[in-house]
Parts: sequence; C-alpha cells; structure tokens
Amino acid sequence: MTDSAAVEQHSEPPPPQPSTPTSNYHLYPRREPFEHGLVPIPKLIFTDAKQTLSQLKSTLLSSDSGDRVKSDALAGVLQIPIEHARLLIETIASVLHDDSDPIVKANVSKEIDEIGVNVFDLLVFLYIQSYKRLLPKGHRDSASVADVWPSTSAFDGFLSALSPLQVVITVLSLSISIVHLLQLVRSNSRRFVPSQADEEAHQLSYLQKHLGNILSLLADSTEGEGDESLVLSMDKFEHLGFLIYFGEKGSSRIPLSQNTPFFANSDPDMPAAPVPAPQVLDWLLQNISSTLEHMADRVSPKDNGPSSSPEQDVTMTDVGTSSVKPSSSGRGPSFIEGISKSSYVKQASDLKATSVKVVNCHESVIYILAPLRYATVYGCSDATIVLGAVGKAIRVEHCERVHLITAAKRICIANCRECVFFLGVNQQPLIIGDNHKLQVAPYNTFYPQLEEHLNQVGIDPNINRWDEHMSLGVVDPHDSLSHPAGVSDVQAESAARLDLDQYTYFVIPNWSESEQAGSTKNNPFPLPDAYLTSQQKNTKSLGEVKQILKEAQLEESRKREMSTALHGCFKDWLYGNHQEISGSFTTYKVNKCICCSWSRTIENGVNSQGFALI
Repeated sequence: MTDSAAVEQHSEPPPPQPSTPTSNYHLYPRREPFEHGLVPIPKLIFTDAKQTLSQLKSTLLSSDSGDRVKSDALAGVLQIPIEHARLLIETIASVLHDDSDPIVKANVSKEIDEIGVNVFDLLVFLYIQSYKRLLPKGHRDSASVADVWPSTSAFDGFLSALSPLQVVITVLSLSISIVHLLQLVRSNSRRFVPSQADEEAHQLSYLQKHLGNILSLLADSTEGEGDESLVLSMDKFEHLGFLIYFGEKGSSRIPLSQNTPFFANSDPDMPAAPVPAPQVLDWLLQNISSTLEHMADRVSPKDNGPSSSPEQDVTMTDVGTSSVKPSSSGRGPSFIEGISKSSYVKQASDLKATSVKVVNCHESVIYILAPLRYATVYGCSDATIVLGAVGKAIRVEHCERVHLITAAKRICIANCRECVFFLGVNQQPLIIGDNHKLQVAPYNTFYPQLEEHLNQVGIDPNINRWDEHMSLGVVDPHDSLSHPAGVSDVQAESAARLDLDQYTYFVIPNWSESEQAGSTKNNPFPLPDAYLTSQQKNTKSLGEVKQILKEAQLEESRKREMSTALHGCFKDWLYGNHQEISGSFTTYKVNKCICCSWSRTIENGVNSQGFALI
C-alpha cells in the first residue's frame, strides 16, 4: 500500500458510536398502540412470544403472499375466527405509524381483506399484546372531584375486578361497615387515568425489557447462530416506528431512521448496509435510559407519579368558552379534565393537538367540534359529549350515564354502564369488559363544518355500522389487576338498539356565525327507515304541541311559571338526568323534546338551547 493510499484510508470518517444517545431529542413511546391497539383476545397472549412469533414469521414469509398477510390466512395460522382476524387487521390500521401504507386508507372490510397487513407490522403488534396497562390511581386533586365521587379506597383496584355480589361477599368477610360498603360499591366504578408522564415511563420500561426480542423478529439472519448473526436493514428498522419515535416538547415527531447514526441521510436508491442487531439494540437501550432519566428529573418530588411539567394535564372546572384552553403539548393530546355542572366547547381553532382526552367530567355538556385522529373518554358520568370527526379511533372507558355523539372510523367501549352511543362509524364498534345496559343508535346531529371535517379525516358518511357491534371478553388480559379466583372470561354484555320513541335529533348551538362557516345543513349519515319514520313523527308532534301552547289561554304569570319549569326540565334532560324527570308533566315528555320551541339562552358563558313558551 502506498503512503498516499494510507493517508486517504485514515482520512475516512470513523463509524458512528452506537452507545451515544441522541442529544437533541429523546426517544418516546407511541401512545397509540398501547391505548388503542390492545385487543383482549386470550389466544394472542403468548407464553413465549419470541419463539411463537418467530415460528409465525417463518410460516407467513414462506407463503406466496410476500410481505403482506390477509385475514383468512391470519385466521388460519393463529387459529382464531375470521371475524377476529379482521378485527386485528383493522386495529393495526388504526394505530399504524405509516400513513402511506395502503391499509390506512381503506374504509370497508372488503378493501382491508384485499390489501392485507404487513407481516412485520403484524409481528410487532402481536408482541405488545403482552403489555399490561398501568394501574389507575387516585386523583391528585381530590377536592375538585369530592362532590362527585366518594373518597379513594385501598380496595379500588381489587374491587374493580369483582361483580357487585362478589363485592358484598368480600366486604362482609372482612367485617367492613355498611357505610364503607356503600362507598366501596360506588368507588368500584371510579377510575382516574394515570398522567401522561407515568404512562410513557411505564411503556418505555416495557420496551426496554422486550426490545431485544422485538428486534430479533425484525432482523434477518446471516451465517452463524444466535443473536450475533442477526442484522437489521433500514426498511425493517423503520417498523420500530410502530412503537417509538424521536421528539421533544413542542416539536413534531421525527421518523426513527432519520435520527440514528446507522441510517440517517441514507439514499433511498442506495440504502445503507444492514447493521448488526446487537449494535442497534445497545444504541436504542442507551436512548431509552437517557429518556427515562430525563423524565425522572421532571417529576415533582412531592407528587409521587404525576409530572409537574407543562406537558401534564391540568384540572379545569366550571369553564365554558373562556380563554382557558385544554392542556396540550407538541407530543401529547389535549386534556379536557374535571368539567363539572357546566357547558364546554372547543372548536378546531382552539386545539393544538390532533388527539383529545376527556377525563373525569360530570353533569356537563361538552362539545369538541374538530377533526381529530384519536379521542379517549374516561371516567365521565351524567354528561353529554359531542366529538366532531375522529379519523382513527375512539376509546370510551369507565363511564356511567353518558350520552356520546360521534362520527368516527371506529370505536371501542369498555366497562361502561347505562350509556347511550349515537354513532356514525365506518367499522364495527367493539364492546369489551364489564358493561351494563348500553344502548346504540344512529348518528343524530350536525354542525356547519361536519362534512369538511369528515373529509379531512377520511370518514365516509355513506357507511354506518352503528348496530354491528362485536363483543369480546369481560376479563381484559391487559389489565395489571390480578383477577379473583373463579372469575372466568365470558362474552361481554352487548348493546341494545335505542328504542325508536327515544331517538331524537340533538341540536348543536351556533355560538358565532363567523366561526361556524360551513356547508353542512343536515345530518350527513342516512337514517335507517324505522328511525327516519320515528323522527318525522316526532317532528309532527312537536308542531302540534307548539300550536297548542300558542293557543293556550294562560295568564302571563302562568306562562312564566310553565316556561321556567320546562326550561329546568330541559336542562336536566340535557345533562342526562332522564330517569329523575320523565313523567314530571302530563303534557311534557322529556325524552322526545317535543314540548316547546327553541330559544337562545346564555348558560355558564356558553350559548345553549333552552325552552321558551310562545
């Protein structure tokens, strides 16, 4: 070798050092697979996930379908019903990190079946089915919810897995007072969602433990044996984007390969050479450790768990269309938390994030009229909640006597009681967990920008599978709770169709004409014939009652008295207290809202529809 050649060789840049964490950004878990991508099917919980999924990988890749698998083939290899295989693929599509994947744009089951899911996305998805969610815990601001729920109890986590009868037997066996028993039974339905920082730390710790196995499922084997023979190409490495990403507060998410020393700035026409899997694993673990340390530094020492950073959810009570905004960050969802006995509205211009969490709201009416990707409704009671257009998924959990009105790609309902869902959904609603007295009905409202929002998030109003729900098991294997002995998994209680006489349109107020510019003038989801006929009958009845009230010969004092009574009953109906007021007047049937005309009123700072006697 000549001296000049030697100089040229030594002048080449050294290879990247995988042990050095990225300094500009931190590595975070994607919340979507953990919040919306866990399916409670026991056959998907593998004792030895690495070995089982390695065999599944070999079987699927040896078929003639290439890197994609369809629902019929998936049903065969996993030995599950074809309906469950379709559910898995639809769930993957709803939480997939790559919006360019053709399955993301498919709306109907037939299209999804024809496209199939990428094998490596499937393997990552199946592996994380072993994840156990972080246990809910008591609210850090107990005073804000003291008038809604009783005090926290050490029995909350255990009792939530028991039926009411088992709760009674357990409490009696422990010689607990009857007063405490009543508190425990009520607290059985109370849950408080963990903070975003707690959840992210829990998810990162899970990935830290299992990332080696996940990498082995994505890697290719070269000559030799064991993990040392595994290499990872850039395209396989990108599938880790299903679980993790680089980012920081106030910044957008950065694709994984663009922030690594292995594949950054790689030419698509000449991709970088595969990298040894152990080297990639070391680098990722260093970054996870760095992120966990960073998150620990931001936790308040006086609050055991919730973060004190601005990223955290903040409690808001008794607010309307004021200047107070829901908390959000560049990475996280907007939180709407602790609304009690109020009306609350947020439109697209008010939200920074594309995901929303409505948490612990009670006896309120909440309007979120915006295009969203994801939404979560958690721990609410006696409330009416309107969610605009949700293009990926909604999860509704631990709610009581809530009326939810939404247009969405898909919805999952878990552990809810006496709730009514007015749905415009393109995929089958999923019902899981311990539910009681649920009802479903077709979508029943509109606002001026609704069709524009539906188009933005990819919802087809001509497809509405509101009454085609699928029920899975009562016991959720992803709960961290240890379920009591003798509790066997059975199919969750299904939902009944809302009685035709109970179905009525929900009118959304026009707060500001300038803000409400839009072309939607009617409900874009076609009504089934039976509900359409019932609605026309109610409209006719409304006209007749209005005419009767107009012609009534009443003194002014009696008119004011009746108007006040009707308005009070309407408010009770609006906030969900149907059982308390139905039948209060012989000429007034609350659940039909046919007793009087609409008028504009101002309530809690928000325009709302009220009753007035003409």
